[in-house]
Amino acid sequence: MGARSAAGAEARSAETRERLIAAAAAVLRTQGYGRASARTIAREAGVNSALVFYHFGGVDALLLAALDSSSAERMARHTATVARVNSLEELAEAATRIYRDDLEGGHITLFSELVAAAVAKPELREELRRRAEPWLAFVEETLERVVGGTALARLMPPRDLANAALTFYLGANLFSVLDADRSRTESVFAMVRRLAPRAKLLTIRRPVRLGRARGFGRARRATG
Repeated sequence: MGARSAAGAEARSAETRERLIAAAAAVLRTQGYGRASARTIAREAGVNSALVFYHFGGVDALLLAALDSSSAERMARHTATVARVNSLEELAEAATRIYRDDLEGGHITLFSELVAAAVAKPELREELRRRAEPWLAFVEETLERVVGGTALARLMPPRDLANAALTFYLGANLFSVLDADRSRTESVFAMVRRLAPRAKLLTIRRPVRLGRARGFGRARRATG
């Protein structure tokens, strides 16, 4: 096989993988995990079902690849969303936008279906836990930037707050199935937006006292 033919075959293979990933996400969102069979996904992608196993080794691996693709897209978008957040009020608004974006984009449904499947399939649990870690780090880093070094951070460390946020988000993911009009979940975000301005005093960083700063400077010069 010539170089051009090999490159063409590789491109077709990559295209098939992407079609299968997109189809898996669509089936998971619209039909649920219970109906996400190799045949159903392949039909959605317009390919032979044997290609699911050829490219991914099985349906669950393909569904996890769909979750990875969704997560990569979301991480890029949400990183941009929080990039200019500098206060609790702005953070509360950003969290609301992120949740709504994930819900409307079908990302919440995709993740919720896999979490629900993990109840009966323990082998999925570690895969999902590992994929949750980057999100935990994302939330913690954002909180550290916004409230790090404040009284609020001493009262509720960013790592603990990140754990609480992720726990709430997972619960909200599953609850969205029952909260058809979103009113209950939206009421929680509305409450957070009301509370954020009232916690402003806890996020004021104390300026370094001039005497302490000069003493620290002298100490550094003496030991330098």
